[in-house]
Amino acid sequence: MLEFKNVFKSFHNESETIDVLKNISFRIETGEFVAIIGPSGSGKSTLLGVAAGLDKPDTGVVALDGIDVTLENESNLADLRADRIGFIFQNFQLLPGLNAIENVGIPLYLKSSLTEAEILKKSEKILESVSMSHRATHFPKQLSGGEEQRIAIARSFVNDPKIIFADEPTANLDFKNSKTILDLLLYRNKEQGTTLVVVTHDPDVAKLADRVLEMKDGEIISDSRNKKKSKSVSSTKSISKKTTKQTKTTRISKQASR
Repeated sequence: MLEFKNVFKSFHNESETIDVLKNISFRIETGEFVAIIGPSGSGKSTLLGVAAGLDKPDTGVVALDGIDVTLENESNLADLRADRIGFIFQNFQLLPGLNAIENVGIPLYLKSSLTEAEILKKSEKILESVSMSHRATHFPKQLSGGEEQRIAIARSFVNDPKIIFADEPTANLDFKNSKTILDLLLYRNKEQGTTLVVVTHDPDVAKLADRVLEMKDGEIISDSRNKKKSKSVSSTKSISKKTTKQTKTTRISKQASR
């Protein structure tokens, strides 16, 4: 369960203060699929980052399964993200110096009691689930946009998260790749009960959600439920065509710090 209570967030520069989130309050139940829509600059991505513990609000409560993430230090937040959260960035955020299977395994290398062999086996299984086993040893520059997105999704799945946050997961993808990405996310949501929170500009993606939160100028202006949404993964057809473990861990940490 995710809950926001009276959350405010602003950014400051030399000349002004920009209020990005203004008194945001909502609750998302376990297993829900919630889409967040609204024009560019409305605060959607900032809200997603705050929800995932990647950024902290100025004031307010952000609770994940009863834990107020605003009160946790960075070490505890890192553990929380590794244990419960998957995040899919709009620009993929794959580390260029790591191949596909190494990128997928990052959450396990950074926080895991698994052995090298166990991490490799789990990463291979996740890659297979997104039909990317044949690209396991390829680097990001050798992948297409759709392939990079599938690797990013596999990485978000690898730690078996309770909740997945996705920022424009189908942006700039063709129809075929968009459908593939949504099929993967919907399967995780419907068949495995993973909570799914997606920022999107695509109304056809929003139609697949249980609920739609609409934002404007840093505020939620509507919270509606999709009454006729199909529960089947096939509903996406309606979308418009629009070394050692330590050595690897050190390598991954160096890549992440660049």
